[in-house]
Amino acid sequence: MRTNKPFFILSLLVVMALSMLLAGCGENGNPAAPANTANATDAPAGQTDSPQAEPVTLEFWTIALQPTFNDYFNDLIAKYEESHPGVTVKWKDYPYDAISQRLLTSTASGKSPDVVNLNTEFASQLGSKGALLNLTEYLTEEEKNSYFEGIYNSTVFDGKAYSLPWYTGTEVLFMNKKLVEKAGLDPANPPKTREELVEWARQIHGKTGAAGYAQQLVSKLFPIDGISILNEDKTAAAFNTPEAEAMISQMRDLMKEGVVLKEDADFKKQIQYFSGQQVAFQLSGPTFINFIKTSAPDVYANTIAVQLPTGKANLRLSNSMDLVVPQKSKNPEQAVEFAAFVTNADNQTAFSKVANTLPSSKASIQDPFFTESDGTLEAEAKVVSSQSLDKATDYMVGVPSAADINSAIARGFQEILLNGADITQTLDAMEKEVNRIIGQGME
Repeated sequence: MRTNKPFFILSLLVVMALSMLLAGCGENGNPAAPANTANATDAPAGQTDSPQAEPVTLEFWTIALQPTFNDYFNDLIAKYEESHPGVTVKWKDYPYDAISQRLLTSTASGKSPDVVNLNTEFASQLGSKGALLNLTEYLTEEEKNSYFEGIYNSTVFDGKAYSLPWYTGTEVLFMNKKLVEKAGLDPANPPKTREELVEWARQIHGKTGAAGYAQQLVSKLFPIDGISILNEDKTAAAFNTPEAEAMISQMRDLMKEGVVLKEDADFKKQIQYFSGQQVAFQLSGPTFINFIKTSAPDVYANTIAVQLPTGKANLRLSNSMDLVVPQKSKNPEQAVEFAAFVTNADNQTAFSKVANTLPSSKASIQDPFFTESDGTLEAEAKVVSSQSLDKATDYMVGVPSAADINSAIARGFQEILLNGADITQTLDAMEKEVNRIIGQGME
């Protein structure tokens, strides 16, 4: 299953491969948890059971879901084919690091799949380049409104939706109860804001020697603190502000103090630090539990989950996977219909129950599975994170060329926070690079 990386595929070979993918694309308007079996449910209202005029084969690609979820998807596909005579769905599954290149090369060769599972960052990248089908004209208002607004809008550009949100997650705050209590803090009254979290981290560091937390240096650090990545019409960088300088300066100071680890820590490193009790907190999605339960059972037994403290923007960030229809799909109408079926409320609820993920559909969250806790860490994290979905948004909402922009900002953070570069000069360089990327996308 998906881990809490900023998004699975941050380096996508887009500059070289997009030219192949886009060749011939026009504005034609045509568009990990234990395995269990779960029954997929009927198609949503509005879908037809009438036979197709011609037999149709849809190629459906997912990321790293086989063999764990074979039972679920085989049942889902069988029910869809039964209610849609003449439609055959061929399901293919690829590793995280393979699907992007396979998509680019297959499409360039004229063999485009019909429905593809991508992370929001890559979906945004391709949607803003015109490589994905505009789904808006195919969806009913009921279908559009069935998803949480902030998550659905993550790949909407100029009023055009380029993906349907599927399974998602929001971060929670995992706390090492032993370290928190050793520092004289009360885990029953956790920090509510980032400012309070920093003070807790400082006290923990002073009393125990452990750092507060580790983090990855990515562009979401801006919106968490209320700093816009781009201007309102997404035509230029907007982060080069005094507020950004102050935020980065504070982060640099916290790293010098040892309150926050001075490192660009990916998800694997964050697991190691929390498992080794080198940090007291982990800001992550519930899938984090699977890893500490295996690597550090004693730490797992001493960990609690609470709502993630919010920054100045008072928002929660989602970490979503989507379904898209490539512009070159030969069966756009049927492809959109199948994507809507996979992501409808009943099927999202069923998948979340077997995969330990969160759904992006509003109706799913009403299921007791997401509201009741049995006292385990898994249940606590699930309930806490699901309570944030109505306020959740993807931090790259509506950002064109999202992967390239995210990478440019991340490099700037690394230069400042790890290599000691000047904040003002580096922000100027970051702004120039992001504007260059946006300008290329407009050509």
